[in-house]
Amino acid sequence: MTLNVVPCRVRDEWDAAVDSQQGHPMQLWGWGETKSAHNWRVDRVLVLEDGAVVGSAQILLRPLPFPFRSLAYVARGPQAAAGREIEVLDAVGRYVKATHKSVALSIEPDWDADSVAAASLPASGWARSSSTILIPRTLILDLSRSEDELLGAMSKKTRQYIRKSSREALEYRAVTAAELPQCMAVYKETAERAEFGIHQDSYYSDILRNLGAGSPIYGAFDGEKLVAFLWLAASGSTAFELYGGMTEAGSQLRANFSLKWLAIQEMKARGITRYDFNGLLNDGVSKFKFGFADHENMLAGTWDLGLSPLYPVFAKALPLGRKAMKKARGILKR
Repeated sequence: MTLNVVPCRVRDEWDAAVDSQQGHPMQLWGWGETKSAHNWRVDRVLVLEDGAVVGSAQILLRPLPFPFRSLAYVARGPQAAAGREIEVLDAVGRYVKATHKSVALSIEPDWDADSVAAASLPASGWARSSSTILIPRTLILDLSRSEDELLGAMSKKTRQYIRKSSREALEYRAVTAAELPQCMAVYKETAERAEFGIHQDSYYSDILRNLGAGSPIYGAFDGEKLVAFLWLAASGSTAFELYGGMTEAGSQLRANFSLKWLAIQEMKARGITRYDFNGLLNDGVSKFKFGFADHENMLAGTWDLGLSPLYPVFAKALPLGRKAMKKARGILKR
């Protein structure tokens, strides 16, 4: 039976559909609202069979120069009933082609690289892309494990630093909206020190406003002064690290160790079962992350479905098209 794809325009209905299939926080309504306020359009669709939801996808659309129209992108989605991932993708692809006439649909699904769904992508017309936005190599903790089991999987040094930093004269707690400017000051200091780019302040305040309780921030305070913070996005099943930063004082006190352990404990207390550290590279930050587990995870990566006869030109040959693709994808980076 052909699946029916219909737009969803009710926030509660949408978020309930995402959570019912263990969807990622980047598929929540609030994340799409933030992107739609910053140079993207958003289209949320339910995939139905006999009126029952079998899948859903929050589609971000970036306008492109004529004649390419737009690039469609699904971050850590779509959601789908087990075993029906490719059917849902096919239905979403047909919808995007007919409704938006995009040159391509790009996805970075929240699937294991060795899953049946990921292995089925090439035969369904999908091509692997090297234009990665979300790093597929990551670390995902299973929060259904006990705290003792989680601590046991950490390196000895990480456990030592958690104990040591917890004894420092610091307060570890949730950050309030009124304290967001302190987070931004620490984040800017961190970005300057590590030489990476960040958005304007309005982007971050929009995330906090649009995701609400789904955007918890935890901080380490020396008195009233913030010395480290960790910002998450959270759906019903998955917590995903968005941003973090430390002052020099926070670094000396190893505040990031107890801070991350607090975030893990808080997400576990919410009933969340997956805690994603958001990417692993060969750098100092990743070395720090590795201390929290005895494994790593590899997700499916980035895949493109050409929806227009112009896609080969857009993706491979035309310099302007390639530049537009890079720019479109780059806007999504944090």
